[in-house]
Amino acid sequence: MELVPVEKLCARGPVFSISFRHSFATRTSMSLPTHFSFEPPKTFKFKIVCMANKRSPKRLKYKSSRFTKEDGLLYIDADPSGSDSWKLEPVVNLLREGAVGVIPTDTLYAIVCHLRSPSAIERLRRIKKIEASKPLSILCHSFRDIDKYTTGFPLGDGQGHANLFKVVKHYLPGPYTFILTASKELPKQCIRYGTTAAKYAVRKNVGVRMPDDAICQAILEKMDAPLICTSIKFPNENEWMIDPAMIAETYGPEGLDFVVDGGVRVADPSTVVDVTKLPPRVTRQGKGPILAWMVSEDDQKIDAKEELIPSAI
Repeated sequence: MELVPVEKLCARGPVFSISFRHSFATRTSMSLPTHFSFEPPKTFKFKIVCMANKRSPKRLKYKSSRFTKEDGLLYIDADPSGSDSWKLEPVVNLLREGAVGVIPTDTLYAIVCHLRSPSAIERLRRIKKIEASKPLSILCHSFRDIDKYTTGFPLGDGQGHANLFKVVKHYLPGPYTFILTASKELPKQCIRYGTTAAKYAVRKNVGVRMPDDAICQAILEKMDAPLICTSIKFPNENEWMIDPAMIAETYGPEGLDFVVDGGVRVADPSTVVDVTKLPPRVTRQGKGPILAWMVSEDDQKIDAKEELIPSAI
């Protein structure tokens, strides 16, 4: 399966198609098969089309381990149930090569890249215009990822502090971001924030998410490491972007490589819980309910610590 740009598909620029055939005719004989078709949101001008014919395709080229995008934006319309997860193979391949793109989670959409691609992380920051001091979060497929890249959840100390792992495992996957202590396995760039030309500010903690979303989990399952992620808001506004077509239109020109459309979401981010101190403290209340073993802080304290909250989705 290969990615093929479809010229003049819309007025805003080229997109890519997904082709399943290896023999092609000239452009004058180009036709659409009746057995495969993916329709995009009507409010946007990108679409995914399965083409039976093409001519002289321009290919996505890769140079060393860095991803170089020559043409347009890959826009994939995926079923929220994950029933057509085969469509996500191109996304997985692009992420492995250092691409930066957008995928859905169980709360909001997230801009993501591979955890072990320094150039992709820097590009993600430039696309989102994230300041060097703002921490990022990671998307994990399982507790195995969490155990590898963090020191894990507190296991209890026999002095009245509960074994949080036994408690948390009943709520993950779910709409929570847990702030944990990073392990030595986590690349320094993920816990030291800034550009390669700037002095890094050391942070020992990282926000961890395990989303309960079929599309997101299908992508994470095929990755060899977690994904770096950040939430998406309107530029210069404090409002969440929940329409993937609008996200593509807004951030596509900034350098996004792909967008996975899993439907419009509700503007309700994850609940952020800091478990580096006991009892665990809720630093942002979102979709996940505050549980009995969490301590809720008042609004004034939460606002005062806004800059310390990871760019959590």
